[in-house]
Amino acid sequence: MLMIMLCGMLALTGCSKGGTENTSDTGGKQTDETGQHSDSSLKPYKITLVYPATAPKDLQLVQEEMSKYLTEKINATIELKPIEWASWDDKTNLMKISNEPFDLMFTASWFSYPKDVAKGQYLELDDLMAEHGKDIPGILGEEFIKGSRIGGKLYALPTKKEFGQGFGFLLDKKLVDKYKFDTNGIKTLEDMEAMFQTIKDNEPGVTPIVSSKFTNVWEAANYDGIVANLSIPRGSKELKAVDTLEDPKFIEFYKRMHQWNQNGWFDKDILTSDADQGMNMIKAGKAFAVAQSLKPGKDKEMTISAGVEVVQVETAEPFTTTGDAQGAMLGISRTSKDPARAMMFLNLLYSDPKLLNMLDWGIEGIHYVKKSDNMIDFPEGVNADTQTYPNPGGWMFGNQFPSRSDLLLIKSLSNRRWHPLRMSRKSLELR
Repeated sequence: MLMIMLCGMLALTGCSKGGTENTSDTGGKQTDETGQHSDSSLKPYKITLVYPATAPKDLQLVQEEMSKYLTEKINATIELKPIEWASWDDKTNLMKISNEPFDLMFTASWFSYPKDVAKGQYLELDDLMAEHGKDIPGILGEEFIKGSRIGGKLYALPTKKEFGQGFGFLLDKKLVDKYKFDTNGIKTLEDMEAMFQTIKDNEPGVTPIVSSKFTNVWEAANYDGIVANLSIPRGSKELKAVDTLEDPKFIEFYKRMHQWNQNGWFDKDILTSDADQGMNMIKAGKAFAVAQSLKPGKDKEMTISAGVEVVQVETAEPFTTTGDAQGAMLGISRTSKDPARAMMFLNLLYSDPKLLNMLDWGIEGIHYVKKSDNMIDFPEGVNADTQTYPNPGGWMFGNQFPSRSDLLLIKSLSNRRWHPLRMSRKSLELR
């Protein structure tokens, strides 16, 4: 996306392979009311889940624990196959063109979902969900499912998470405090400029803005991207696409980004950096701000996972589009040897908090400890730097509200205790 942004600026001036063949038989078997099979009715099967993340030290340990649980539930084991963000395109494209067998893959509207559907990469899911994923429709709701369809057909299931997002920046709190920046008054990209220049002038070796090749340029400009250079201004009462290369407001955005680049505020790797680079640079004291999509509590979430305190500011108000329903999904590959079993696994990701917590947080007592029914913390002696199974990105999987429908539990860094953060809905505009 940022490549598009920089091209606009210039115009104004710029995995491991290893599918293991499985044999299984799920046709015609008896199921219970939730669509789950007893282990005696199914042959053993290994489910392969492919998603973008760094492989953690204890991947194998968590994989084995999940496999024990899945064996009891659906007589399946699991192979977790994280692929580095920077290598994702190359490795997954090779998997697809070589017809490598695998079952489930992360996808999204901004992550080649429409293109892969057009190529027949993912199976249609309506019939599979009706037979083997009976819990899913009631958990997701019709809005999410409808927004995930392409041409009226369902090819991937969305994560149940916040429905709508804004855009803005995560800022290094240490530098915010040092220069006494007033973040409460930030509403627009223009409002950010004095802070960026202050960092440029006074912090040698610190890059004012870090972004990644995955950053959504339309969200940054407060537009709803459709395809190529066609987009709809957010908040517009007319559902009329505009050409962003001719639209006056978008041209102003391009000019602003060009000027920011001329000012030396962007990191030099803006066209190639992966999703983790910004937070890693802030943690190393080499960056001030990370540009990205935001949700309520994103700063607390990233503070915990990255081990460096950040605060968030929004330059575009929260907004909901079809793209948000397709913002994080799992599709069943056309090369799956047992699509029914893959759907059974998906059904558990939405309906079984125990399985989802293992995938998201690891093993209780080793990777986290419970403070109460819905509250967890690091075990004694463990922190964000020493954890051996950091959350791979819970926003990618299943139902992120397994026990409190509209509450996201986050850890308060100010008082070191957990508290509920209600997802903001009042400010969302629906389209």
